[in-house]
Order: sequence, then structure tokens, then C-alpha cells
Amino acid sequence: MKANTTNISPVNMEDRKNLGIRSGDTVRVWVKIQEKGKTRLQAFEGLVLAVKHGAEAGATFTVRKVSLGVGVERIFPLYSPSIDKIEIVKRANVRRSKLYHIREKVAREIKRQMRKMKMVNISSLSDVEEETRIKKEQEEDEARIKAEEEAKAQAEIETQKEEVIEEKETPTEETKEEITEENKKEE
Repeated sequence: MKANTTNISPVNMEDRKNLGIRSGDTVRVWVKIQEKGKTRLQAFEGLVLAVKHGAEAGATFTVRKVSLGVGVERIFPLYSPSIDKIEIVKRANVRRSKLYHIREKVAREIKRQMRKMKMVNISSLSDVEEETRIKKEQEEDEARIKAEEEAKAQAEIETQKEEVIEEKETPTEETKEEITEENKKEE
């Protein structure tokens, strides 16, 4: 019996939860934007200043970037359906859970603090990638099942051929009598 589970968001929540976004990460967030009836993706790449409410339903993270010399911050809900995918570009070892002090710091000091960064490539699957992965797995399963059925059919044909050959090789009573009569005539 299945327990009733409620979906809070149509996104893959386990995938987003397992990303493990934390302060000091440089992330690229792909946001779906509706324009004139069409949907397009726009990337917002920046430093994660804060992660609030952990991995629960209302979890958010704040991302800051400098665009044309102006600091821009956005707060994203972790499980928002308007977010297509989240990529973690870099990880830094920081000693604070909230990096609000970065707002006052200049870029040179930030770079000095983030020296211990290492390049990582962790991302969640986008909706399209997830659908293609599921379709691919289904096709592989169908192909495997079909190949197994063909192998079983081929094995059955082989066993039938062997049975026919064995029947032809084993002498019947009539052929045994004919052979014995031929042997007597030759003597």
C-alpha cells in the first residue's frame, strides 16, 4: 500500500535537494521567461550569499552578481517550476553561512577570500533532459526485452531442429530389418 505523498512543486525535488547548494558557491540558474506566448531560458550566474530554510518546501537561496558595475541580487525558491535547472560552477570554502558582508567588499578582496575555490560541474537535470533520459531508458528496456524474446525463439528453433535430426538418425524397426536382411544377403 502506497503512502499518500503530496507534490509541492512539479519539479524533481529529490534532484534539487541533492544539489547541496551552500553559501560561497558560484551557481548558474536557468530561469524560464515567458515572452509573447513563447518561453525562453535566461541564465543568472553569481555567488550564493545565503541559503535559507535548508531543503524544506519553502527553501530559498540568494544569488548576487555584478552586472555593468551594478550589484544585482535575486532570491530564488529552490523548488520553483520557473527554474529550469541549476548548475554549480564553483565551490569555495567559506567560514560564514550568510555572506552579506560581500556587499560592501570590493571585487579584489572577494577574489582573495575565494582563493580556495575549485572547479566543479554539478547540475540538476532540466525538464527536457529528464524527459529524453526517461524515453531513452524506456527504448533500451523495450529493445532488451525484444532481444530476449528473439533469443528464446531462436533457441526453440534450434532445439526443434536437433529433435528432427535425432529422429532421422535413430533407426526404426523397419530399417533395422532391412539392414539385417542386407547383411544376410552379403554373406
